[in-house]
Amino acid sequence: MSRRRRKVLPKEPVRCEIETLSHDGRGIARQDGKTQFVDGALPGETVMAKVVSSRSKFDELRTEEVLEAAPDRQTPPCEFADLCGGCSLQHMSGDAQIAFKENTLREHFAHFGGIEPEEWIEPLRSEESLGYRRKARLGVRYVKARESVLVGFREKRNSFLTDIDRCAVLDPRIGERILPLRNMLHDLDAYSRIAQVEVACGDDVAVMVFRNMDDLSDGDREKLIAFGQAHDLHIYLQPKGPDTVHRIWPESSGPDDERLSYRLDEFDLTMKFHPMDFTQVNAGINRAMVHRAVEWLDVQPGERVLDLFCGLGNFTLPLARRGGQVVGVEGDETMVVRGRENAELNGLDNVDFHGADLHGDFTGQSWAKEGFDKILIDPPRSGAEEICKYLTAFGARRIVYVSCNPATLARDAGVMVRNGYRLVRAGVMDMFPHTTHVESIALFERDSG
Repeated sequence: MSRRRRKVLPKEPVRCEIETLSHDGRGIARQDGKTQFVDGALPGETVMAKVVSSRSKFDELRTEEVLEAAPDRQTPPCEFADLCGGCSLQHMSGDAQIAFKENTLREHFAHFGGIEPEEWIEPLRSEESLGYRRKARLGVRYVKARESVLVGFREKRNSFLTDIDRCAVLDPRIGERILPLRNMLHDLDAYSRIAQVEVACGDDVAVMVFRNMDDLSDGDREKLIAFGQAHDLHIYLQPKGPDTVHRIWPESSGPDDERLSYRLDEFDLTMKFHPMDFTQVNAGINRAMVHRAVEWLDVQPGERVLDLFCGLGNFTLPLARRGGQVVGVEGDETMVVRGRENAELNGLDNVDFHGADLHGDFTGQSWAKEGFDKILIDPPRSGAEEICKYLTAFGARRIVYVSCNPATLARDAGVMVRNGYRLVRAGVMDMFPHTTHVESIALFERDSG
């Protein structure tokens, strides 16, 4: 059997008339009955674009020149925006980005749930669209041909790392240190054996966690420590799995010492977390999101409140400050421990944390048998379709659903509506400016009829 020939792509750019946007932020054009997905193009634009991939039903292209620009086009604030896959909407104005995300949520509600909220609420927006990202995983690669180390995000639609020396969306404590980080890694004996760098920032401390594939020499450890000292960073190593992460600078007095923190001043809370814990990447939007969720639930003293997928207590503890009896439930036992730590730290005794399998029916658990007046749910991208089928058993009058995936929110909203709840209001939250990521929040109320 002869091997299938690779299709020869056009060498010259082709003219594209952009009609609309796909959900991943690419311009959509059509030519000779075939769909074209064009990176870096906006609706209403005419661009010259290079074909980078061709399939039977569609082509993928990259904008080379904008012949007629849309009013929503802006100059990307980052010089690496055209190539780096960390962001994909920097060429679009902030207002247009919000409108795109709102439209994405609307379309998913219509398509997956066949429903629409009674009220669309104003989006939560960042005061600053740059320097907001407090958590990220940076790839590291030694390029032998260039004898250099690259650190950053993958290029758009391929596995190569982007050649950057700074990042405009990362917290400046990290984003402005990419070049010195690259130089330091190049000087290590293990220059080709550092697989990645996890970064995490609290209000007062920024951390780099180096995934070292081999034991490091004493000299390399000293260089990492010196880097931390010079740039006011805490330095951690991860020689194997996540449970091997440990701090080498400043010297650690034990696991309990290896904590970062952020404040929720509205609720007089200090939230502590380990660098590898899940936390929201955008501190400003997180504060606004917690405020909105607590406001919508409107917890009254004496009410029982359930917080599902509670993590370290980001919503649980603010809800407890409002006087209810709050139960936080999480599938990750490590986060259950973290929630308890934070409750104790903040002097809260009206909150309990429990571990449970959140993929099936947990209504028979001891903590669930008394039912709940209000529920908050903040699931992963896969959503909570099974859980939504059981929520009616608790008799909650009001449910707030925080989502990082509009498709699964819309699907789960359909389940909720079929089980006697009304979708009262919904809207987007710009947790990740300059990206197509859509974070949203929805309020459901039990149908009194």
